[in-house]
Amino acid sequence: MTAATPPKAVVISALGITQILAWGSTYYLLAVLAEPIAAETGWPLTMVVGGLTLGLIAASFVSPRVGNAIQATGGRPVMSASSLIMAAGLAGLAFVDHPALYFAVWILLGIGMGAGLYDAAFATLGRLYGKDARGAITALTLHGGFASTLCWPLSAFLVETLGWRGACLTYAGIHLFINLPLHVFALPRFAPDDPARPRQSRREILGALLRGREKSVAPITLPQRDRLVFALLATGLTVGGIASAVLSVHLLTVLQAREIALAAAVGLGALVGPSQVGGRILEMLIGRRFHPLWTAAVSAILIFAGVSLLAGHTPLIALALVLYGAGIGIRSIVRGTLPLALFDPQIYATLMGRLAAPILLVGALSPLAAAWIIDAFGTDTLLMVIVGLCVTDIILFGLVALAARRRAQQDATAQVAEPEAAVETTGIGQETPVPPRPQ
Repeated sequence: MTAATPPKAVVISALGITQILAWGSTYYLLAVLAEPIAAETGWPLTMVVGGLTLGLIAASFVSPRVGNAIQATGGRPVMSASSLIMAAGLAGLAFVDHPALYFAVWILLGIGMGAGLYDAAFATLGRLYGKDARGAITALTLHGGFASTLCWPLSAFLVETLGWRGACLTYAGIHLFINLPLHVFALPRFAPDDPARPRQSRREILGALLRGREKSVAPITLPQRDRLVFALLATGLTVGGIASAVLSVHLLTVLQAREIALAAAVGLGALVGPSQVGGRILEMLIGRRFHPLWTAAVSAILIFAGVSLLAGHTPLIALALVLYGAGIGIRSIVRGTLPLALFDPQIYATLMGRLAAPILLVGALSPLAAAWIIDAFGTDTLLMVIVGLCVTDIILFGLVALAARRRAQQDATAQVAEPEAAVETTGIGQETPVPPRPQ
């Protein structure tokens, strides 16, 4: 580490603060502001909440380009651009007076979310620290776990004192005067051992994200040996994310369908947040001793156990929610650490962008599909569908492990065979060097 490079603790702390504020002012914003917006504008509540769905869809489309940009420039320009985009979106939200403008602003906020939430932050850490980023990613998720805990009360206070439009303007100012300086001054431009490479200004990065293209990055094609592992991993992470996407929206509905009063349902639902943090702390303390594939298996089993208990009408609802919360808490770490362990760290940022796209898209659409299932068939059917998806998730991570093991065996065989092919005997006591076989 050079003298000009901030210490890792400074980088993690800066990203931790910005992640709390970014999540709280975008993804978690409508949990508090949706009803005040609907009450003032007269728009249907479902339409207001639909803004976040549209934002997540926009984030899914921009995520691969975000990964490319971080791969080319490091995280500082991209994360700085995300602060500017979120500030612009929140400022715009404060002045909307028409549904079309409302949705347009959420598309802009979605671009900022794709460029500034977990996936971009993980890619930034992986770009900076390579294989050593696992601990930093785990520590960052511990910060992010407090986003709703801290920002929901802050949002409520701002709405009460300034109104929902004033709350949006306040968050816009937070992005400009807190998040942006932290991204600019606390994040190094590149990893210390990076060779010199073309620099891009934040204006160029911002333009590339908004245009939907990143000119400076040559397309990265995965080697044939990695493609099956990547496809299985992408499918597993996407399928595994459906449970948390659905239950984050419909958990209270599911609990009330068990004839639990609303106040009690809220109290039980509150167990999920601390359980997430607890699962992440456990991973930080002992998870580093094991390959992230084991962490992925544990998270999948915990989510399956929690949802199965909910679906089984057992009286152990509190235990179900603790298991489920711990599982999804660990899963957020898996999402960042498993790709780092399975693939070349030099292309980690690009791969994170590609993995994020289907996860965000399915996360945006699955709550809508779940609402239809509840209306048509009831919450029991929804839970059984989620249980089936959890079983599929476990199987998929087993297949990832098998594919990764097969890939490792092929690599070992190739390494043994290559020295034998490096020389070719042409006569007694005479050897002529021969180029290795092409891989």
